[in-house]
Amino acid sequence: MQNATNPATVHQPLTAETRTALTTSEAAFHLGRRPQTLRKWACFEDGPLRPIRVHGRLAWLVADIRTLLAGGA
Repeated sequence: MQNATNPATVHQPLTAETRTALTTSEAAFHLGRRPQTLRKWACFEDGPLRPIRVHGRLAWLVADIRTLLAGGA
């Protein structure tokens, strides 16, 4: 199993990302957070991003991640 803390995991740069949404571990990598932090944001709805659910799984919109990293709220 690969995750954001595994140094063998290769992530595509966010600027080159063509998908609409990322998995929790991929989003956590780009945000410099642990995946559990993003799950907490989703559960308590208290984080700077809100995920969408796809077949019961969390997905994080690339556009929202880019906005947050650019200094937006």
